[in-house]
Amino acid sequence: MSDPSGLITISDPTSPVAEAYRTLRMNMQFAALDKALRSVLITSPGSGEGKSTTLANLAVTMGQVDRSVVMVDSDLRRPHLHELFRLHNETGLTTMMLDDAALASPPLQETTVPGLRLLASGTLPPRPADLLGSQRMDKVIEALLSDADILLFDAPPVMAATDAVVLSTKMDGVLLVVSAGETKREAAQQALERLNKVNANVLGAVLANAQVSAAMGGYYR
Repeated sequence: MSDPSGLITISDPTSPVAEAYRTLRMNMQFAALDKALRSVLITSPGSGEGKSTTLANLAVTMGQVDRSVVMVDSDLRRPHLHELFRLHNETGLTTMMLDDAALASPPLQETTVPGLRLLASGTLPPRPADLLGSQRMDKVIEALLSDADILLFDAPPVMAATDAVVLSTKMDGVLLVVSAGETKREAAQQALERLNKVNANVLGAVLANAQVSAAMGGYYR
């Protein structure tokens, strides 16, 4: 299995950007002082703002400090995590939703980072929000938590579908990824309002695609 060279935390782990992801990991640890963060949803206001890449690099840094991490591709519209890690998408989250055997033994895939595994999306369903908001999803989360320290969920953009908002109610925390120079202030505000309406625990915003100097000073806020 070859390394996914597109992930800077693997291809260039000593770079300033990789260090920014480690800073993000550290800040999440501080955010968990009052309550353990075992399930975190990562989304964005709109498409193409870097949520999947952010999740993948953050997951790598967590795996590098001997944590058992499972990435869950709950973007059941445009899944991307399996491509970043060069893995298959034949089985995954939707398999667990439909198959009791898969629920008992999740179809997790190993990555090149020890302790870091992927639950791909699996076959895409016609109504993703219905699946993500179901009681069966609660059982899926419970099953995954029994074998991992932390779960990182990738979800569609908040403004594109209701999926992220629905799933956020089942999470310990939410990170909102915004892209420097691309995300509109109004879109970010509207996305935050939608999450706040369901009392999602929004941990903060991640600034993606920023200049290195800016990223080092304020990647997580």
